[in-house]
Amino acid sequence: MNFSAKCFLLFLLIIHCVSAQAWRSTLYPENWTPDATYTSGRFLHDVSYAGYHRGELPIPTRAGAPVFDVVKDFAADATGGSDTTAAIQAAIDAAAVAGGGIVYLPAGLYRCDGKLDVTASNTLIRGAGRGATKIYFTKFDAMAYKAHIQFRGPLQQGADVLLAEAGENRAFTVKVDDASSFGVGDRVALGWFITDAFVEEHKMTGTWVTFNGKWKPFIRRAITAIDTTVTPHSITFDIPLRYPAKLRDTPSIRLETGYIRECGIEHLSIANAVAYDDAWSQNQVAAIDFTNAMDCWVQAIDSFDSPYGPASYFHLQSKGIVIEGSNRITVADCSMDYAQNRGGSGNGYLFEITRCNEVLIRDCSGKNGRHNFIQNWDFGTSGCVFLRCYSRGSTNMLSKDIPFGLPAYCEYHHSIATACLVDSCELDDGWYGGNRNDWSSGAGHSVTQSVYWNTSGKGEIRSWQYGMGYIIGTGPQLSVNVLMIGDSARGTEPVDYREGTDIGGNLEPASLYESQLARRLALLSTPNTPADIHSADLNRDHSIDLAELLRLIQLFNGQGLSCDSQSEDGYQVGDGGGHGCSPHDSDALQTDWRISMSELLRAIQFYNDGCYAPCDTKTSTTEDGFCLCTL
Repeated sequence: MNFSAKCFLLFLLIIHCVSAQAWRSTLYPENWTPDATYTSGRFLHDVSYAGYHRGELPIPTRAGAPVFDVVKDFAADATGGSDTTAAIQAAIDAAAVAGGGIVYLPAGLYRCDGKLDVTASNTLIRGAGRGATKIYFTKFDAMAYKAHIQFRGPLQQGADVLLAEAGENRAFTVKVDDASSFGVGDRVALGWFITDAFVEEHKMTGTWVTFNGKWKPFIRRAITAIDTTVTPHSITFDIPLRYPAKLRDTPSIRLETGYIRECGIEHLSIANAVAYDDAWSQNQVAAIDFTNAMDCWVQAIDSFDSPYGPASYFHLQSKGIVIEGSNRITVADCSMDYAQNRGGSGNGYLFEITRCNEVLIRDCSGKNGRHNFIQNWDFGTSGCVFLRCYSRGSTNMLSKDIPFGLPAYCEYHHSIATACLVDSCELDDGWYGGNRNDWSSGAGHSVTQSVYWNTSGKGEIRSWQYGMGYIIGTGPQLSVNVLMIGDSARGTEPVDYREGTDIGGNLEPASLYESQLARRLALLSTPNTPADIHSADLNRDHSIDLAELLRLIQLFNGQGLSCDSQSEDGYQVGDGGGHGCSPHDSDALQTDWRISMSELLRAIQFYNDGCYAPCDTKTSTTEDGFCLCTL
């Protein structure tokens, strides 16, 4: 080999070593903190709160919950030969009467000629596995803007309590003149009016018109602390603000009640495709929808080729999984494919988030929709994460009579989605976010202060975020367009921040969400209780006295508990404090951050006995690790 060839090979080796070198973003150093701000005012939101219980708990198995078998108990036909709508709905209703349970669909094929509605918390629809349990729907008439499986809570909002001071972006605390109407653990919405000044500030005069003069909830939170000893009163939230709340827009807090909670659907395949023309006769028909939900989940759900005769090879009429007006939801390990209606008027969205906070869509695949992954419609979406998602074949069909369409993208669609994250996704079509101007009833600026992190694929990121936007780590085959040219760029200055072009595969950490979550969980407090002392034993005398039992009854009546490093036992009523600490010792039969009646009765045993002690594992074992002294 001659000298020139050796030099060339050495050059290639050097280039390879440099390109393969791990690197970190300058905006996410190892000592990063959520309040860090860097050059030119750049910063990354802490998006680690997305998902079921803020990502602090795994999706539960619901072990021990009552099971309502739709075949054995309700005579559903698992061959696909007859309509099973009434049988499955009866099982859902029975679970509601029982206070919750698992509606179980054994392996088989289930035909539904109607729709299913879940309106009670603690209801889980579970199949025997993807490909084993298959359910398909045939109804299309009068289905516009509806879903074939609908989870919905009767959400209500209380009176306005005005902010006394402006709310700062990324702050946990807001000030009000009178906080007496709220309690720790309350769920609230913080919002403000879409005033002319708000519209003008964002250069949207004449574009943002649909919601002008209306109050919009921008964030939904749990209250973790209230201080009425200061003036004005202070209210602390479990998750920080995502955008400034300015007094000129009359920001206020409203109590929220009526969310449907602890519901899920999992381990089955679903289809609702019908005749092609019929699918185009209705707009926005979804397979699964969660509205006004909190701490719920969708996992291990696939769409499939509907066996309904006229459906051909299609899976879905229009939409797949829709989450709207909800918060702290996880959609995991799902695949949606082949929508029929991929035309205008909001069709063909396979994974849709609308007016949501802290929704996590992870390890999901969307193929052959119109916008496979999308934030859609209205103000109020923030803190949502798309993690390790794959998208291919987004297509805008111009008409049902034209057999081809125009290339489309996943996208931020409407009204300034804030502090969201596209994380470690593979995009073979692309993702759009920018000034959509008058499209979609004046969508205008569709996104701000959001991040594309470690993005790969053969598609294109088209990003013109209002104010700050970030594209950090992209693969060598992925195109990026941030040129400040054209309608999409109008009024979005400055140009979005780019870093790590073509070397995203070496970015550390590979996932921003998972890194921020691990960091936050490590910082959450752990109650300082020795291993031989029961959590309910506040004076640590190896007995449960009346005051300690009454405290446990308080946690029982509160329908849930969470961490609180400032309380005597390390816990608080409600879920406002997170679940990063050790579970309460009384929460031992099923670790679900609730004290059940059986778990309360166990503590009453200790109270009646007058003494408890750690069990000798050689002679006895119990769920909580403690035994009565008389044993």
